[in-house]
Order: sequence, then C-alpha cells, then structure tokens
Amino acid sequence: MLKIENPVVFGTEDLLISLCNSVTRILSLTTRTQIHYSGMVQRISKTCLKPDIGCFVLFDGGFSGLVILNFSAQAALELYESYMLNMGMSKSDLATSHTSDEVGNVMGELMNQVLGDFTGKVRRELHTDITQNQPKMLSINKQVVLSVDANLDQPDSRRVTFYTGRNNIFYLELSVDHTEFIKLYDFEPEILDADELMDQIQAEAAAASSHAPATQNDSSVDTDDLLKSLGM
Repeated sequence: MLKIENPVVFGTEDLLISLCNSVTRILSLTTRTQIHYSGMVQRISKTCLKPDIGCFVLFDGGFSGLVILNFSAQAALELYESYMLNMGMSKSDLATSHTSDEVGNVMGELMNQVLGDFTGKVRRELHTDITQNQPKMLSINKQVVLSVDANLDQPDSRRVTFYTGRNNIFYLELSVDHTEFIKLYDFEPEILDADELMDQIQAEAAAASSHAPATQNDSSVDTDDLLKSLGM
C-alpha cells in the first residue's frame, strides 16, 4: 500500500486565497487600477447581501458554495467608471448613480469574470470542476440586509475586506461546504496566458454591453423577480 507522508492539504482558507487573487487579478486587469485585500479574514456565521450593491453567485460540482460581493456606492462607481474608460468610453457618457442599470450590468459582468477565473484555477490546480449560475445583482436600501440560503450541509463562511485604488471599500464573502483536498501526487498546473485572458475579458465585456437592458422598467422587473426568489 502506498503511504503518503506529509500530504499537501488544501482547505477553506486556500480556496479563499485563490478567490481573493481572482478578484484582484480580474478587477486590476479590467479597470487598470490597483486592487488589494486585507491580510485579515473574518470567520462569519452567515453570508448576506448588504448596501449599496450586492452581487451573488452560487456554484456546484466538485464542491458547493456561494460567493457574495458587497459594494459601497463609491466603490461600485469607481470600478464601473474605470472599467468603462478602460474600454474606450467617454466620461461624459457614463452613468453617475450606482442605481443605474448600466452600473449593475457592469458589476454583474465583472463578478462573472472573477468567478470564471476562479473556476478555471479550481480545474487546473485542484483537478475538479465546479459550475456557476448567472450572477445576480441587487441595489439595496441601507435598511435592508438579505440572507442567501445556499443549502450547504457544513458551511465554512469567511469575509474579506477589499480596497480600490481610491481606498473605497467592498467586501467578499465566501461560504462553502467544509472540505479538504489532499494532493496524491505531484503534477504541473496548466499555465494560463495573460494576453488570452485579456482578449477573453474584452470579448465578454463587448457581448455584455450589446445586450444591456434599454429601460429602467426592465431592471425593475428583474429586481422584483429576484426579491421573490429570495422570499421577499
């Protein structure tokens, strides 16, 4: 029988670090700003959507979990503005309110790209697959906090504070089923080309902007449906 001495084990904190690195990598690439996160992590009992903009994605497969990004209005507008300017938009054409449909579309697209980068790393580095649903975004009143039920059996939940280039704050929350990955043998992770990643990001951004909703009424319907799905 093969005996593994001092096996390499990947747990919740390793998944969290990988996800945090995906956030900084994608947002830094797409906005051309410096994104960084705190060296301290909070252990939390539950995840919540909080003001001013909350985005969440559920994933399943090799392991199940939930990712939430909660943005202040200032952080959301800064990232939106930097992203659109980097895509060649004129500043005079940009939305000025964080409740704008356009801001919500961009934040949802950025979260989709972050999770795409993360799921790619899971496949390459942990040799398992997870699939994500479409990111959901909601502008939230300061008096409303929404809990999202991910139906996890033994959830491990963490919160990390992020800072934008102008030191505006947003938060990442991760909740996953308690799990560990034990490395059985050495292998070389697949290397992802940075130029290919940037081309993919720009192509996805162009596709997302071409399908942006044209009216505020469409967004209201989507928000109502989302609130109903959350039991409100």
